[in-house]
Amino acid sequence: MLYKVVHHYHIAALFGGTMNAKSVFMTLAGIALALAGCGSNPQNLIVGNWEAEQTGFKVTAEFNKDGKATLVMFGQPLQGTYKLNGGDELEWTVNGKTTKGKAKVTGNSLEVTNDDGVTIIYKRV
Repeated sequence: MLYKVVHHYHIAALFGGTMNAKSVFMTLAGIALALAGCGSNPQNLIVGNWEAEQTGFKVTAEFNKDGKATLVMFGQPLQGTYKLNGGDELEWTVNGKTTKGKAKVTGNSLEVTNDDGVTIIYKRV
């Protein structure tokens, strides 16, 4: 029993006063959720390998953390760079040509919509 009292006192002192266990738990849970969410921004989510298949046409893309990308179309790899502007615009530069499109990135899906309204949906592989 003395351990519980001393332990409760140390936790309360850590948080600046007397707190019940529920308040401490809620605070720690909130901190844990905030830290867990740090890796789920679009810039982190886009990193990896993606594949799209539209009407029998297959495209693969690999996005690296350093901003480099490889796009494979018709079996031909194209090296380039990419960046996410504001988290929802994907800007690619391949062979000296830069294109932009609206991007929506989740854990397993990447949707890119060009200025003509055409959307390509990539799946993580």
